[in-house]
This record gives sequence, C-alpha cells and structure tokens, in this order.
Amino acid sequence: MLHTVAKMHYLGEMSQVQIAKQLGLSTATISRLLQRARAEGIVRIEVRDIYAPDELGLELARKLGLAQVEVVDAPVSGALAVPLSRMLTAADLRAGEVLMIGWGRTVSAVIEAGLPPMPGVLVVPSTGGMQQHAQHFQSNEFARRAAEVTGGVPHFIHAPYLPDPEALAFFLADSSVQDSVGLWDRIDAAVVGIGQPYGLERAVSGGAAPVEPALANAAGDVVRHYFTRDGQVLDWRGEGQMIAVSAQQLRATPLVIGLAVGEAKLTSILGAARSRLITALITDTRTAEALLESLVHGA
Repeated sequence: MLHTVAKMHYLGEMSQVQIAKQLGLSTATISRLLQRARAEGIVRIEVRDIYAPDELGLELARKLGLAQVEVVDAPVSGALAVPLSRMLTAADLRAGEVLMIGWGRTVSAVIEAGLPPMPGVLVVPSTGGMQQHAQHFQSNEFARRAAEVTGGVPHFIHAPYLPDPEALAFFLADSSVQDSVGLWDRIDAAVVGIGQPYGLERAVSGGAAPVEPALANAAGDVVRHYFTRDGQVLDWRGEGQMIAVSAQQLRATPLVIGLAVGEAKLTSILGAARSRLITALITDTRTAEALLESLVHGA
C-alpha cells in the first residue's frame, strides 16, 4: 500500500484527495501513508545543489585536478570565446611565443567569435592535414584564421596528419615541415577540442581514419591521442606515427585549454583531464553540472 500510494502521488502526480477517492480511504490516511513511505525510504526526495558558474568552475577544477575551469551559461560553442579570451589574455603571450591551435567544430566556433590580440605570437596547427572536406578538419586554415584575428604569425604543415609509414620520414625531412613541427617543443599555450567517444565521433563525422579496433574503448581524444575514461592513452596505429603534437609535448605545455560542450562528452572530459592532456577546461553550465554530479556520485 505504501508503494502504491507513493507511485500514484509522486509519479502519477495525483493529489491526496484523488488517491483517497480512488482507494476508498480518507485523505488523512493517505497523508500518513506518504509520510511513512518517506520515513521508510520507499520515497527519497533529493534537492540538488545549485552552483553559480564561478563556484561550479572552482569545484570542477578541484575534482578534476585542473588549474582552471570556466563555465558559461550558454550551451553554444561560440559563447566559449569569452572565457577563452580571458584565459589567453591572462597568459600574456608575447611576440615570438607559441600558440598551438587544434581543430574541430568548437575550436572553429571560438575562432570565428574572436580571440584576443596577441601581436607577433607564432600560431601553429596541432596536426598535419586530414583527408576530410569539412571545414572543421582544416588544421592549417585554423592556424591561418587564428593568426589573422590575433595579429600573430601563422605557420603551416603541408603534410598529411597520418601518412603511410614509408612516407613519414620523407615528409618530416621537408624544411618547412621541420620548422613548424619544431615549434611543438616550445608551446606556451594551446587551444584544443575534446573529441567524443570513438563510436559517437565516427557516427557524427565519419571519422578521419579507417575503423580501429584498438579504439573500441576510447572515451575521447585530444588531437587524435585517444584515451580511456581513466586517462590511459591508447596505443593505436597512429600513436607515434602521426604528424601531430605528441602527448608528451602537450603535457609539457604550461596551458592547454580544452573545449567541450554536451553531455555526450562527460567521459571524454574525464579522460582528457585524467590523461593530463589538458590543464584547463571551458564548458557550459549543463555539461558542468552533469559532470560534477557524476563525480560526486562516483559514476
């Protein structure tokens, strides 16, 4: 009876008077049954904590082990440009220092929304080119556009991101490629997208490589460095063979800002933070709240 009354009231949204009439009981009896259902744990009422964006960011940074987390109310990727500009301005990059730009829809949106002036900063892409026609895969174009809006100096990598093994040395021997990839050893700040779990990523974008069985458990990626939700970087055919900034170079970078929006990326954000491929995160309120809830409950 306790279970029946509780379901009718809390799930069926029936009033106590309606339940009393349907079951042939008094309203006072229904009230007592509902109180008893709560007392015996049949009904659990939870009031979720509501955080202001700043508080949410501080709490997430603490739990994820990141230097900084910025949270915005708007779930639109372009809205991330405001806190991104604050972070880059605080980094105080000077002429001759290196800014690396990743790729992806979110990175594209923040570049179009605007980046702060950084005159003379050397802007380099995170990878060679990809055999994808979509705009959000064009790494060299991202570097060119970011340099244009910041007043920086663009550097390009005229080579595929994943060449055939026998061609890798040929591309890396090119002096212009050497000049650009050499900048990865001294990156001062980087802006990267956090990719979705491998299966979801391929469903949305068609993937940038053939199906990789080694990536079946990939929670996400940063610059095609795929990782599990626990932060283990996976060994797939491209790891160590890509013309891309390495995981070690990312970990040596003082500021790597990861961008991610959407609850589909919760495990991706967790894995990126735990792998230490990012040092900071910018996301939206809904994603941040879901992420914090999963961390609090140990999901």
